[in-house]
Amino acid sequence: MSKKLKIGLFGFGVVGQGLHDIIKGQDLNLEIVKIAIKNADKARNLDAGLFTTDHNELLDHPEINTIVELIDDADAAYQIVKKALTSGKNVVSANKKMIALHLAELVELQHTYGTSLLYEGSVCGSIPIIRNLEEYYDNELLHGISGIFNGSSNYILSKIFNENMDYQVALKQAQDLGFAESNPILDVGGYDAKYKLAIATAHAYGLFIDPDKILNVGIQNLSDNDVKYAREKNFKIKLVPTARKISTRQVISFVLPKFVKSDDFIYNVENEYNCVTVQAAFADKQFFFGKGAGGHPTGAAVLSDIAALRYDYKYEYKKYQQQNDLVYTDNVSLEVYLRYEHEYTLDKLKIESIKERFANNEFKYVIGNVSLKNLLANRDLLQHKDVFIAHTGKYTYTEQQLKTVSEEATAALN
Repeated sequence: MSKKLKIGLFGFGVVGQGLHDIIKGQDLNLEIVKIAIKNADKARNLDAGLFTTDHNELLDHPEINTIVELIDDADAAYQIVKKALTSGKNVVSANKKMIALHLAELVELQHTYGTSLLYEGSVCGSIPIIRNLEEYYDNELLHGISGIFNGSSNYILSKIFNENMDYQVALKQAQDLGFAESNPILDVGGYDAKYKLAIATAHAYGLFIDPDKILNVGIQNLSDNDVKYAREKNFKIKLVPTARKISTRQVISFVLPKFVKSDDFIYNVENEYNCVTVQAAFADKQFFFGKGAGGHPTGAAVLSDIAALRYDYKYEYKKYQQQNDLVYTDNVSLEVYLRYEHEYTLDKLKIESIKERFANNEFKYVIGNVSLKNLLANRDLLQHKDVFIAHTGKYTYTEQQLKTVSEEATAALN
């Protein structure tokens, strides 16, 4: 039997209103008791008595047993979720930055206080990837997960490659449509995708990786010459987060633009749509596709979590609990396209095994190998406007890297 949920809702923006739209008129055995907002003077189409600016009215309310957190501020969201969990209230959240930064602690809080935190809406909107990683793939050996996790950057790239639109024009259009923020670097710089990747990696491999250790390079430096090169090779460029096992005990994780071939599942994922590709040992390759942003798609994912709480559902974090001895490593070489202006860029990044090089008065590029470790060490250099880097999809391993990876695995076991 389902129990009745008395909900305290934090945030009534795009997702909060989308959730309310979905809930109203349905008999779901739940009730929104109170809604916490930031601006009390803003006109709203619901009874004013529902709203408050005092967080404690929800967190200390004796009847509210479920908190739904849908605000933008990651720090404030963390304080809300932490107090709710320690007060015996279950929580649904869609705040990917907050969850990625504090996931290990939040898991321990759930265990200590017997509460449940669900966050399907934090990763790829309407796509049910977290629950699938938890349940369907709980005993599966996963070779890798990747995809398109950010609708804003994908919308921009779609307009560039399909309609020959200028980057700045496509960005402005994405902002006008509400797909990108007024300061879009969180989207186009790969930060949003990185937080989502950190969460997905935790459920896929049981690894809680500090997001600061995950490389994220975005599309903000994309030039016409980069687009021209990709077209000449019959590629599209997509911003692709990737988590991948490179040995029996090591996982790599990064966000980079990638040259995508026409036979890749993600090649035809366009505009604000997201996708996740799961490569499994036994189930082989599987593909999830859906809208990654917007009030109703994300609201639907939030509602799915709320509905699961009626039956006391909890993430079991099975792969984390199994202590499977996996470790995160940056000892791998990626084959990349690097467009640059100054020769010292090649030296600092230590580009090796260059198999293609081009230079004229307009631009210079190489195709070669670079270690993930060197990319992380020089992430500031990769933000310079005269530098653009994209993964070709290929990996290489030097003898020293394989030796280091083996040593890391041994150290993890001891």
